[in-house]
This record gives sequence, structure tokens and C-alpha cells, in this order.
Amino acid sequence: MARVLLLLPTTTYRTKSFIDAALKLKVDVVTASEQPSTLEKQNPEGLLTLDFSNPEVAARQAQEYADHYPIDAIIPVDEDTAVIAALVAEVLNLEHNPVEATITAKNKYHMREVLNSRGMKVPSFVLVSLDQHPDILAERIDYPCVVKPVFLSTSRGVMRANNVGELEDALRRLDNIVSDPKIARRGGTLARKALVERFIPGFEVAVEGLITDGQFRTLAIFDKPDPLYGPFFEETIYVTPSRLELAVQRKIVETTAEATRAMGLTKGPVHAELRVNQEGPWIIEVAARAIGGLCSQALKFNGDISLEEVIIKNAIGESTSAIQRESSAAGVMMVPIPRAGTLREVLGLDAAKTVPFIEDVVISAHITQKIQPPPEGASYLGFIFSRADTPDQVERALREAHSNLEFVID
Repeated sequence: MARVLLLLPTTTYRTKSFIDAALKLKVDVVTASEQPSTLEKQNPEGLLTLDFSNPEVAARQAQEYADHYPIDAIIPVDEDTAVIAALVAEVLNLEHNPVEATITAKNKYHMREVLNSRGMKVPSFVLVSLDQHPDILAERIDYPCVVKPVFLSTSRGVMRANNVGELEDALRRLDNIVSDPKIARRGGTLARKALVERFIPGFEVAVEGLITDGQFRTLAIFDKPDPLYGPFFEETIYVTPSRLELAVQRKIVETTAEATRAMGLTKGPVHAELRVNQEGPWIIEVAARAIGGLCSQALKFNGDISLEEVIIKNAIGESTSAIQRESSAAGVMMVPIPRAGTLREVLGLDAAKTVPFIEDVVISAHITQKIQPPPEGASYLGFIFSRADTPDQVERALREAHSNLEFVID
């Protein structure tokens, strides 16, 4: 039986989905997180604590574990653990993404440099220090522009600026965000850097894919029907299959595949974000991980195979070439946070769940939780899932279900 090491931060939504997938596949699982479990002594073979804040130390800890309990594959769930997974795979001589490729995927500035050097369509960009006065940047920036942290995800800290004054405000706001001790520790020296890039007009799509032996394969293209023009960029609805013309979809896939090759990614899941306009697809981000949150529940393959099962199969060397997404349309709404405060009550949940074509409504925020929308926040109130015959039916169902929900926030 293959033994798979899952790198699961305590804050991830993905634990249950991966554990369920492993049990279904009858794969031996070791779960590793950054905080020790009270059950670790009783189950030293199945639970492991790794120092996620220090990838080199985490790699040594994993190697010591593997000396007693051999590991066949490693699966990360976010950008930070992707780097750790690559380091562990390197010391254990396991097939995985190269370390440098995962570092490139985590560092948005480095990613821009690599893709730009290959002649790919990326926004013009400049790396700035948050300790530098914004006046110095005025002549170097094309407006409108987008300010973003180099290392964060989930649209956290991402803001549009239309002029010098808005740029100064955005940089100050980002400075406050990354000055949080937890974020500062996570980012290290990158926490004092910001990427300022030209705003690319057009619509956005997300691409979910899988790399095997260096070859990229698309699993799904998600339309994002809600416009993402700023001033902040909180994502809401994902719908698949895409309603774009097939020629446009082919170009999106070709661009994503080219980006993965340029970055040196060779194995595992990929989640990419692209903007599309009359000039074609522009790469916004390529992450060496699967789609975040609970969104993977919107994807099913060959009937009832989950995305996590596909990822595990690929990791342990089983063929996934015959696996295809289901024929029906599907989608997810990441329920946005309307304002900052304390969540007191959720109303209309039963009505939302009874909307035709709604599969499930999951409220992931808990009552009394302090919540905050982007750019400071990095989470959602919950997730709404739909399946139907067409993407239009899915989108309408998601919007109707959301309209039935009311969140009481102090």
C-alpha cells in the first residue's frame, strides 16, 4: 500500500476532502501540520509535526520520519507547503516539482520575471519596497495599476489604483496588512515588498490542471461571470464548463501550459488565473496547488471521482489520462463578506438549499467569528454548490440561493 504525506496547515479547508479521497483509494495517509496533535504519540505513523515556517527544517524532520516510515508521495495544499513538499521530495529522491519551480510559483514577482523573459503576456510590473516613499514611484507606474503583496493569496492585499493618490493609499493599506506579526513571519523579507503592475482590462477565468511527466493537462476551465475591475478583487462565482468560444478556450489552455513549462513545473496540480481581452490571454497567476477552499467540491470526474482522488492517483504514479470531468455543468459561489464585524446569525439557509439545482450550501464561518472582507480579509462566509444541465442554469441557481441568505453582522 502506497504511503502519502499530506501537508495540511491547521487553517486549511482541505483536510477532510483529502482524507476521504485517500480512504476511498485505500492509500496509507500521513497528515503533517505545523502544530502538534494530542494524538501524535498514540499514532506516530499517521501524524507528523513539521516546522512550516522553516522549509529546510521541515525537510529534515520529514526525512527523519521517512527513515522509519517510508513515504511514496507528497501532496501540498498551498503555496507555502508546495515549497516544503519539493524540498522533502528532493531529500527523499521522490518525483516532484523542482524546488526552484515552487519558489517561483509562490513569489509573484519572480513569476513575472520568468514569464516575461519567455515573452509571455504578463502585465508590466515593478517591485517596490513598502519602506520607500510612493512619490518616488510616480513616474515609473502606468495607471490604472494593481498593488499586491508578493507572497499572499486569496486576493488578500490586492488593490487597484487609478492615480498617484490612490497608489499611495493602497501602499499604506498594504503596509498595515503585512505588518500583522503572523503575516510578517510568513512572508519574511518578502513582507516588505510589493508588486505594482498595470491593470489588464478584460474578463477572468480560472484553469484547473494536472501535470504528469512535465505535460500539462486541463481538468476544467472556470468562467468568472462577476467582473473583477477593483478597487478590490474578491472572487465570487466559478462556473464550468466555460461558455467561451472553443478557439478562445484552446488559447487559454495553450497559454497556461506554456507558463507551467516556463516556470519548470513537472508534476502535480496547477491552479491558474488568467485575464482575457482582444490581445488574448494574460497570465495573472500560476500556483503549484489545486483550487482553494471547498471549491474542489464543484468538480467530479468519471461519475463520482473527486479532484483530491485525481491528485492522489497522479502523486502515486497511477495513470489519470482516462479521467475526464463529468458532462453536467457545475459551479460554486464563494460567499463574500459584505462588511467587517462579528457574525451573529445566518438567515435563509433552508430557503437557499431548496433552490432548484442547488446541491449544497456550506457556511464555513462560525457564529461569533470576527470576519473581514478583502483586501484585509482572506476568507469567505461559506460556499454554495450547484449542478445542472447548462452553465447558465448553474449561475442563476447560485445567484438565487445567495439572494436568500442574510448575514447578521455586528
